[in-house]
Amino acid sequence: MTPMDNSARCGPDPRVIKQAISWALRLRNNRANVRLREQCEQWREAHHDHEVAWQRVQALQQELSGTLAAIPGARVALENSAQGLGRRQALKLLTGVLVAGSAAWASRDLTGWQRWTSDFATATGERRSIQLSDGTRLQLNTDSAVDLAFNPQQRLINLVRGEILVTCGAAASAPLLVQTRHGLFEGIDGRFAVHQTSDCTRLSVVSGNVTIHSPHQPNGLSTQAHAGDNYLVRQTQALLAPPLAMDIGAWADGLIVTRNMRLADFLSEVGRYRPGYLGCAAEVADLRLSGVYRLENTDQLLAILARTLPVQVRYRTRWWVSLERLA
Repeated sequence: MTPMDNSARCGPDPRVIKQAISWALRLRNNRANVRLREQCEQWREAHHDHEVAWQRVQALQQELSGTLAAIPGARVALENSAQGLGRRQALKLLTGVLVAGSAAWASRDLTGWQRWTSDFATATGERRSIQLSDGTRLQLNTDSAVDLAFNPQQRLINLVRGEILVTCGAAASAPLLVQTRHGLFEGIDGRFAVHQTSDCTRLSVVSGNVTIHSPHQPNGLSTQAHAGDNYLVRQTQALLAPPLAMDIGAWADGLIVTRNMRLADFLSEVGRYRPGYLGCAAEVADLRLSGVYRLENTDQLLAILARTLPVQVRYRTRWWVSLERLA
């Protein structure tokens, strides 16, 4: 499988869709502004792609309003709707164009762009496995996106967001590289996971070796990571980190395998596989659990927790769930 050519992607340019989102938000906040509405109509009529982008953005309202409006404090950020896209298409177009009672949620309004425009991507709760042209196996965890640049001169995986598990063979004509905003990782005949967050990138080496090239390390030095190593990588440094309280890469098999893991940390991990909020009261946050849990049905997983720990699961809505001490 070869990287997707940008020219092969159908639909409006992402910049045009971003303009459509901007128009929709401006109109939403200025409902009585007739002049602004006329200007928007002129923009839509200026090019066929403008109208297509507009309709897609409007369609997202219908797709998300029915499922997300129930979140406490939430309000959908785009008004009106045209004919709906499929859920997967809509989520790839724009996930998080709403305010769920917090500025942090609102700041996510354009992150769906990365999934919609990337070579390979997954939605929340989805996992995907890809066999690349050189034999490398690339697995994407929930809510992840990558771009590929494979040619005779380089084999580069750009992790746009989320987490991947890479299984690679011995070095070919060009090294296998994984790039995040925090550094560059060179895989050498092994298996390793790379998880990018806003603050840092976590590297976990299952087997083989990985060379970490951090952009601003003194004298351009690199760090060698070996099987069993975990590193937290920022632009200025790569620090050895303690192992996680769960098996690296178990998610690729649809599992989360824990070892004496804090409940709060466990819920944070499970929350990556379902929409909305999942958390717990402070009084039960330090409860510990060990076991093997399936990720395919997180509601069922939570029900199991309620049978094995002194907690109860409280659903304010389908998308706002908290665990509290059993009364």
